[in-house]
Amino acid sequence: MKSLLRNVAIYSGALFLLPLIIQGVDITGGLWTYLFGGLMLTIMMTVIKPILNIISFPFNLVTLGVFSIFTNAFILYLLTIFVAGIIIHSYTFAGLQIFGFVIPSFNMSTLFAFLSASFTLSVIVTGIKWLLE
Repeated sequence: MKSLLRNVAIYSGALFLLPLIIQGVDITGGLWTYLFGGLMLTIMMTVIKPILNIISFPFNLVTLGVFSIFTNAFILYLLTIFVAGIIIHSYTFAGLQIFGFVIPSFNMSTLFAFLSASFTLSVIVTGIKWLLE
């Protein structure tokens, strides 16, 4: 029970930070949307993700684990279906310049918006779990 509540809090916090980082993520509805989204994400990561990992094992083996981003994006897609206040849509990345490296602006389709949001969500969750240990 304690780990379930901890995971709900971690995923709710990650859902709170996600729209601040990714422009194509909109979460409306307030605290209850974050808590319900965190609960649904905890349930999906506990139940659905292991099944998807078993099914996609050959693809993960060939791509050295990179295909797991697609399984996370599928789980995020299911989350947007089950929780009405969470919306991920296409957007325009404004570009970035850091230490002389330039990333130009480009349009992100809905698929790439889901992929970037799932990658960012897993980075946030991993960071929060690392901080708590």
